[in-house]
Amino acid sequence: MRELQAAAASGVLLLVSLFLVGPYDTGATWAALLVGAATFVPGTLRGLLKGRLGVGLLMTVAAVGAVALGEYGEAATLAFLFSIAEGLEGYAVARTQHGLRALLDLVPPTATVRRGGTETEVAAADLRVGDVLLVRPGERIATDGVVASGRSALDTSVVTGESVPVEAGPGADVFAGCVNGSGALEITVTATARDNSLARLVHIVHEAQERKGASQRLAQKFAKPLVPGVLVLAALIVALGSLFGDPAVWMERSLVVLVAAAPCAFALSVPVAVVAAIGTASRAGVLIKGGAAVEALGKVKVVALDKTGTLTRNEPEVIDVVPATGTDPARVLAVAAALEARSEHPLAAAILAAVDTRDLAPGEDVEAVPGNGLTGTVDGGKARLGKPGFVDAGPLADDVLRLQDAGATVVLVEHDRVLLGAVAVRDEIRPEAAEAVKVLRGQGVRVVMLTGDNARTAAAIGAAAGIDDVRAELLPQDKARIVTELRSAHGPVAMVGDGINDAPALATADAGIAMGAMGSDVAVEAADIALMGEDLRRLPDAIAHTRAARRVFTQNLLMSGGILVALVPLAATGVLGLATVVAGHELAEVLVIGNGIRAGRRRHLPAHAALREAGRAVPSVRRPVQVPVPVPVALAAPNSCGCCD
Repeated sequence: MRELQAAAASGVLLLVSLFLVGPYDTGATWAALLVGAATFVPGTLRGLLKGRLGVGLLMTVAAVGAVALGEYGEAATLAFLFSIAEGLEGYAVARTQHGLRALLDLVPPTATVRRGGTETEVAAADLRVGDVLLVRPGERIATDGVVASGRSALDTSVVTGESVPVEAGPGADVFAGCVNGSGALEITVTATARDNSLARLVHIVHEAQERKGASQRLAQKFAKPLVPGVLVLAALIVALGSLFGDPAVWMERSLVVLVAAAPCAFALSVPVAVVAAIGTASRAGVLIKGGAAVEALGKVKVVALDKTGTLTRNEPEVIDVVPATGTDPARVLAVAAALEARSEHPLAAAILAAVDTRDLAPGEDVEAVPGNGLTGTVDGGKARLGKPGFVDAGPLADDVLRLQDAGATVVLVEHDRVLLGAVAVRDEIRPEAAEAVKVLRGQGVRVVMLTGDNARTAAAIGAAAGIDDVRAELLPQDKARIVTELRSAHGPVAMVGDGINDAPALATADAGIAMGAMGSDVAVEAADIALMGEDLRRLPDAIAHTRAARRVFTQNLLMSGGILVALVPLAATGVLGLATVVAGHELAEVLVIGNGIRAGRRRHLPAHAALREAGRAVPSVRRPVQVPVPVPVALAAPNSCGCCD
């Protein structure tokens, strides 16, 4: 930092002057003054030519006045201390920006690609969309892409803040900066180095730092008119004081007032804390888009959670197969999979994942019956698959109700007009959801679940997560309306969703939060805050982090405002001299900046240990197994009040 280097040089010259006499003393003092003033006087004069009045103007006038009065030592001290404050301000901002730019350094300078059948090493900046990138074990991925072949575990902590390696195989999206594990990967490049996820992250955070929160605007609102106001006050002190006393005395007091009333500490109170908080959060996988978002998230009293993709993984799985009497569970799944073989429905993917598709013969003449299910021919016989009612549940009616109460979607399978059995599919709750909800409640936050899913499924997921207030079967506009109602009843609301389907609610909420937004431009742009990873525990972490940041800049505002109010009358009445005021005022700036940097601590953004997920074996064609439904304890007593959940 040039300003800090100049401040150090000015301080050394000022110290040396104390041990010199005569012209050497004066020369060293003038040198200290000029070196210190070089950090703020040129910028002040450029701003003045453009009509901008800043804190530097007050310091420049005060230094010139001190020189005019022959107080060279006081002027040099003022320049030295103010240059320190300017340097620390720049350091606080540069420290955060350097941390963000360091993310880009995680991309390797070169990458190995296959072009024209030949492996070639190229600069990462020269990668093109469509290139086949070869990543060996232990190497970093140079840019975003999709795995074409190979399997490995990726360390994504630098991007998402999650410490648990992520399995990646063919078709998986991978991101720049992630570290490859023990397997070799071939990756089809989907973004250039300038447009990959890390570059977008840094760009968005830099833009976010320009957005000002209410407190930051409040500080600047007071600081901006204070500069001309202080100049007028200083002129009045000279004019009125000269009528009743020595003009030289009142001139000196007016210069002291100029320094005492300079609002630089007040103006720095919020920006330093906000920049530090945003930078640290971004490196922990929480993208906060500006000071307004820091304030909004730090004030929330209610968190509204979408179900699919937020509380759940958005990856439906077969959790149970209930065969009719005398039927093999594997036969139930085989007929269901044959009908679903060419379907794009999420349930189809879950059923197909539960069987060995290598030996699967797709059904013939398969037709969809909108809103009900599928019909077709399997092994020469007519087959049907669909919801209860479309296919009669018969003796399995009680099992169907049990599975639905457990939050599962149930389809019945029929072959040659004979009921084979029922298949239960459920989008499993995230293993960390209940812990995250518990921590939110411990923070005094009310938790509500909003979903368009049916009431039974919503109640089951809500109970498993420990959420009592569940609103189901909602349209997007209903979610936005409920967010407004919650704000009126309980205070500021944060809405957590996917950033696309929940757009109305995200826009209505005081703080819109996109969950698992890494690689999703729409989600990142739509929300005020984006949790880049998939760990829901980052939500209470982000709230705790922003609350701590708000406490820091509130402390700064109170401290700087109190010092300002105390110094001005003491300076105007002559109780404090220029040297004392300069030292006290610049010390206040140092304290404000130092306290603001505290908002960048990662104490509230820890690396979470991986949660062990309960095994959920599924039946297959090769090894028929009936899978018990993993019903949460809370579901075992549907009539309980939920007070002890």
